[in-house]
Amino acid sequence: MEFSHIPVLLQQTIDGLAVNENGIYVDGTAGGGGHSSEILKRLTTGKLISIDQDPDAIMTLTQRFKNNENSIIIKGNFADMKELLQHRGVGRLDGVLLDIGVSSHQLDTAERGFSFHEDAPLDMRMSQSGTTAADLVNTLPVSELKRILSVYGEEKFAGSIANGIERARQQKPITTTLELAEIIKDNVPQRVRRDGHPARKSFQALRIAVNDELGVLERGLDSAFELLGSGGRLAVITFHSLEDRIVKQKMASWCQGCTCPKDFPVCVCGNKPKAKLVNRKPICANETELSENPRARSAKLRICEKI
Repeated sequence: MEFSHIPVLLQQTIDGLAVNENGIYVDGTAGGGGHSSEILKRLTTGKLISIDQDPDAIMTLTQRFKNNENSIIIKGNFADMKELLQHRGVGRLDGVLLDIGVSSHQLDTAERGFSFHEDAPLDMRMSQSGTTAADLVNTLPVSELKRILSVYGEEKFAGSIANGIERARQQKPITTTLELAEIIKDNVPQRVRRDGHPARKSFQALRIAVNDELGVLERGLDSAFELLGSGGRLAVITFHSLEDRIVKQKMASWCQGCTCPKDFPVCVCGNKPKAKLVNRKPICANETELSENPRARSAKLRICEKI
């Protein structure tokens, strides 16, 4: 199956990485290879390691780059980047790209269970293995469901929706996307149904929980930064505020210098910045890109360089 995905903020990301033709780079969320392809075009003797946990993506990448000697493809999660690369004898990196979140292919392939627009098994697993969204909605305590919907989906009506799920699963297991979408719709106020699809936030929350996306992001950022050599760059694209907040705070912590109180006459902490921001504010899609790819509307690109 072809893994189709329009790469978001493509030119800005590649420019931000400042690709060295002899460098070693990682695309930690390679997907269909849109960003990877552009990095490979800029390499001569360098290497690009494309990582993805989705078997569909690995099949597509293997076929797409089968004749490119600069390409290395690894099936795995970017949170385990350090172990994956050490196992293959890869040391310092010149750049890492992370494009966080669900891909267009995953959203548009109904049977993957990410979308509330078409009926399919309630799945949402990016790796196609492990716990499904159906497992969560049918087994978690109501209090935990409420927490997931509230924290990961920023859903105001998390309590009402969680209670609705509890009532429904007492009658029969919830097994499909449209079943769940209808339960959500029935448990939010009428006015909410007019403001976009009422299931959007809840589906986002369950997807994040199924794939441990925020935990993976935290671990992946730390691994990527540790692997970067001096002057190496980390470029991260996020699609919602929870992800962007983690990236922003993590980069800020790397860029922070002295932490002594301001009234100290001299620095005693010895803390020095480990990185510098390449762009002070996040880079967003321009109107041209938005007209071609509306899904880029919420995308934010942040880049930092290791000192």
